[in-house]
Amino acid sequence: MQIATKATKQTDVKRTWHLIDMKDQTLGRVGTKIAALLMGKRKRYFVRNLDCGDYVVIINAKDVVVSGNKEEQKKYYRHSGYPGGFRMETLKELRGRKPQDIITHAVKGMLPQNKLRDKMLTRLFVFAGEEHKYEDKFRGKNVEAATVA
Repeated sequence: MQIATKATKQTDVKRTWHLIDMKDQTLGRVGTKIAALLMGKRKRYFVRNLDCGDYVVIINAKDVVVSGNKEEQKKYYRHSGYPGGFRMETLKELRGRKPQDIITHAVKGMLPQNKLRDKMLTRLFVFAGEEHKYEDKFRGKNVEAATVA
């Protein structure tokens, strides 16, 4: 009697919704857990060549905590592609302008750099405050709502 290993197909993937409150949570520690949820690494049928991850809704992105002097010293760079289009801003400036980009940038760097990364990031929804538009997803059966500690 031989036991055959069953290959995972895209139709076998079951996606759940996770709600994470970033109030007083450290950016890097929670970022790794968010990346694992988006990849689906904790699922028993996880394979690297398929997108097995879940949906993740982040609230209170403006209240994320960083350690040390990162508030003043951590820099975010971008370039428009035009001459003189280089822009640089600190974490404090980015928090004031667009706080959801802090979490998106951190999680994007923790995901694998391949064709699946953009698909995984489409299932990440980050909100600066308490309010979000996915309340109906957390009233169904297949839902896990918890804060990551």
